[in-house]
Amino acid sequence: MSTIEQAVKRLEELRTAGVDVLWKPESAAEVAPAAPSPFATAPAGAVSAQPQAAPTQSTETAKRTAKPQDMGTRSKQVEIDLNKLAALGYIVPHATRSLLVDEFRVVKRPLLANVTGAASAKIDRPNLIMVTSSLPGEGKTFVAANLAMSIAAELNHTVLLVDADPSRSSLLERLGIAPAQGLIDKLLNPELDLSDLILATNVPKLAVLPVGTPNAQATELFASATMDLLLEEMAHRYRDRVIILDAPPLLPSAEARALSLHAGQILFVVQAGRTHQGTVQQSLGMLQDHPMVFTLLNQSRGPKAGSPYGYYAY
Repeated sequence: MSTIEQAVKRLEELRTAGVDVLWKPESAAEVAPAAPSPFATAPAGAVSAQPQAAPTQSTETAKRTAKPQDMGTRSKQVEIDLNKLAALGYIVPHATRSLLVDEFRVVKRPLLANVTGAASAKIDRPNLIMVTSSLPGEGKTFVAANLAMSIAAELNHTVLLVDADPSRSSLLERLGIAPAQGLIDKLLNPELDLSDLILATNVPKLAVLPVGTPNAQATELFASATMDLLLEEMAHRYRDRVIILDAPPLLPSAEARALSLHAGQILFVVQAGRTHQGTVQQSLGMLQDHPMVFTLLNQSRGPKAGSPYGYYAY
């Protein structure tokens, strides 16, 4: 085999291996005479016959063109126990139409109108929705989970359901998910990547952020500038993502009051027939300076209530 034929063969081998060979002769006969070295310099525009890695864009170019990584891209995949949720009366994907499903469609609509800017009111962080109540046991976690499931069924939104109740956390247990690092761990160590803490689930477009490792300074952490920066990033980096905070009740904890300063919208849950009017007024007094507070009556057994759960925004 002649020297030229050897060079042509080498170029063809490089091109087959993925090297971007710009000079592609039709045959050895079309190759102009070259120096006798088997590694002669290729014609203008051709690659060298020296073995080398396939050319790629430079590191700086990659940095400029890389898209921001979606929170949850590297997430651990977990399985929500959908059969358990359905048995407990929660909304699950592809559930048959029911009063509960229809009521949460009504509940989410004004919230999403604020998220998309369709409402007349303009608020900061509208996609950051805090769910709270006056006292424990009024159904705020039930509401937060069902609201997340309902919004996840939307075509144009994804949902991040955040367990933000460090004192009486029950969200992961209800979903059938094992405890894991989460919100508190991120606040204690800002170097942790949020994508590694968010849990992707078997419900399309729904991810979960656990509350994380218990810490006695949770109140101070929730009221910190670090928390504000974290929620700012979560709310503004992904505008199509709705973030639902399952927060503690207002009266027995300080964390909920701290969180209310960061949330764009608040959904305040009141249990029908149980919560005293004075208790509701006291809680709403704590939220009187917030620009967007919705109240939701839970377990109402009015004329429309065909199930033990009734939800009516008012």
